[in-house]
Amino acid sequence: MNEHIESFIKSKHIAVVGVSGRKFGGTIYKSLKERGYSVWPVHPTSRAFKGEACYASLRSIPEQVDAAVIAVSPANAEKVVEDAIQAGISKLWFQQGADFSKVVQKAKANGMEVVSGKCILMYTQPVRGIHGVHRFIARLFGRL
Repeated sequence: MNEHIESFIKSKHIAVVGVSGRKFGGTIYKSLKERGYSVWPVHPTSRAFKGEACYASLRSIPEQVDAAVIAVSPANAEKVVEDAIQAGISKLWFQQGADFSKVVQKAKANGMEVVSGKCILMYTQPVRGIHGVHRFIARLFGRL
């Protein structure tokens, strides 16, 4: 496992940007909460998510957050990186499934630790269900 992944999963205060009941950001939020992380939901138009306050941006979270999972489109991710820089968040995980290469470069250029092209649920313990199967296959092929 690479050092940025290890550093990220050791963070205990994580924001999930792009939470919703219909998209994968909501699944990430719920799974991280179940695994014992302090998690803040972020969505620009939602006031609440799963019965908890939902924040419009990373900068609006009233507590210090160590890291953020980005589960939005690449077109929206550039603003999220700007918010993370201003909020002092130094670790970003760009959830797999889209080409974030442009914003990944921007985050790295600003000294952030970045993980991209991987699913966070394959790394946060306990890894269960389909993510456990994916983890096993990735390990077999040396891609973990």
